[in-house]
Amino acid sequence: MLMLVSSIGASIVQSSGGTATIHDMSWVTGSGKTMSALLLVPDGASETDKRPAIVLAHGWWNNKEMQDSNYVELARRGYVVLSIDMYGHASSDPLQEGHEMDAATGMYDGVKEIASLPYVDTTKIGISGHSNGARAANWAIPLDDAAATPLIRSVYLVDNDPIYVDSAGAYTNYYGNRDVGVMADQYDEFFFRSYDKSGAELTPPREYIGTPNAQSFLNFGADASGTPAKESYTTYTQTVDGTDAIREIDNPAQTHPWGPFSKQEVTSLLTFFDKSLGTPDPIAPGSQIWQVKEGFNALGLVGFGMFLVAFAIALLGTRAFAGLRTTRTAALQPNSRGGLLWFWGGLVISAIVSGVSYWIISADKSVGAVSFLGDPPLNPQGAVWIIALWASVNGVVAVVIMAVSYLAFGRKNGLDLREIGVLPGWKKFGQGILLGLIVVASAFVLVFVFAYFFTTDFRLWVLAIPTFTPNKLAIALIYLPFFLVYFLANSVAINAFNRFTIFGREWGNTAVLALANAIAPLILVVAQYSHFFVTGDLIPGFGGINSIWLFPILIILPVAAVVTRKIYRATNNPYIGGFIMAAVVTVVAVSNTLTYTK
Repeated sequence: MLMLVSSIGASIVQSSGGTATIHDMSWVTGSGKTMSALLLVPDGASETDKRPAIVLAHGWWNNKEMQDSNYVELARRGYVVLSIDMYGHASSDPLQEGHEMDAATGMYDGVKEIASLPYVDTTKIGISGHSNGARAANWAIPLDDAAATPLIRSVYLVDNDPIYVDSAGAYTNYYGNRDVGVMADQYDEFFFRSYDKSGAELTPPREYIGTPNAQSFLNFGADASGTPAKESYTTYTQTVDGTDAIREIDNPAQTHPWGPFSKQEVTSLLTFFDKSLGTPDPIAPGSQIWQVKEGFNALGLVGFGMFLVAFAIALLGTRAFAGLRTTRTAALQPNSRGGLLWFWGGLVISAIVSGVSYWIISADKSVGAVSFLGDPPLNPQGAVWIIALWASVNGVVAVVIMAVSYLAFGRKNGLDLREIGVLPGWKKFGQGILLGLIVVASAFVLVFVFAYFFTTDFRLWVLAIPTFTPNKLAIALIYLPFFLVYFLANSVAINAFNRFTIFGREWGNTAVLALANAIAPLILVVAQYSHFFVTGDLIPGFGGINSIWLFPILIILPVAAVVTRKIYRATNNPYIGGFIMAAVVTVVAVSNTLTYTK
């Protein structure tokens, strides 16, 4: 029910109450690749009432729905909007290594597609991208310059540098007479820094607006030395090749991943395109409804998690799985002093290993190279691999801790592995995995059904459960074993070895374990951004992308503790919930990232 409410509500908001039509498109582009995109067409757009159009591109390791804040608000104001899956991402074709610049990773193919629509004013086409989506926008400019009829009138770059210099290193007006705006976050993890000739950083991103690069950009590619300093949030104009052109830089105090989820970013983007292209249906830029859509999308996430538990328990009432239902869950373990020492000691050791292992893995240069490019065909998704590797390391450590705990303490104090479900027997183990497989398949069938009827998915910022193409299932099989090691071990640890009351309540124990699951990633994220906000720079040796990849994990790991505990209480089998979480996380991971091919 929550997923249905989520889909209906999100659909109403993203269509502006039915005043915009949304098409989930897939077509073979002029580059010979399949591209997926969402096309939003406002009511009234026609051959006799042509509208300005915007092509949007997400950042690396994301998908087209990541731009929902922008496409909802642009379509609401009468723009035709095409939000693309860049090549290599989501439902578009995989990306061949070394071909990232082809058609600007798909951005220019998107421009040509939207220009072909009869209700688009081809003199008013803008492009915008976040992070490497902005890089794609930059790459689209020379392709447009080389076209018989250039199509791009304006560019808004979010969280990536504009082009400042030519191949000889001299300042240049790369964008010609197009209007160009830049959102330069003061706490961007990757961009808007200046460096000396040796590569040493000179200025952090919060000082970007005063740098020679930023000043040259605002001076239309001229060397700004000796000229009055130009400011952020100010529109500068100049006549270039007979056309009045715009340059501006918006400089909010926010982080790189915050961009697509920021009211300030949406306001700046709407304001810029209004100046450049003219808004067909003027609405104040600060009047925004996309946050309501996000609320409905998040409700769907909650419903998805609840379905995993509810459907698993419901299947226990069927003849096929009745044997998995338990009438007596293993007794809660007593709170003896020795037991508590092993409990808290195990949590502390696990947290330390989790944090340290993530730091070591993310700091390793060879691992880092694979995480960005992958190593196809055996490892086509490097970003998933680095998390899967980390997960499996912690799963193995959890098994070692449980083994030592059992041999040194549990066995001597009457802990029975069969009674607590660690050894359920091969038949029940196999039945449990089959039940878990049915639950996961059914959950994703619902995702596809709701997407088909409402063109929505379930998401909150960097955590999303989208639809996916069939090739993602084959890719998921590559990484599933790694996640199984972690989530099966984690479920056994939480439910078989560490289940007792705290303050007389089992939920207290569940809450502690849910927090313990995420405490190491939480500490790493807090440390990274505390250091960043105080000093203006990231912690040396801890890359920005590595802290960003922890954001969804801060939600997933506590949820895993709750989901597996509830299923365990109904089955006395820790492997069912562990398998469900491993399968869901794997499919979600491979569906939301970049896929490379050789």
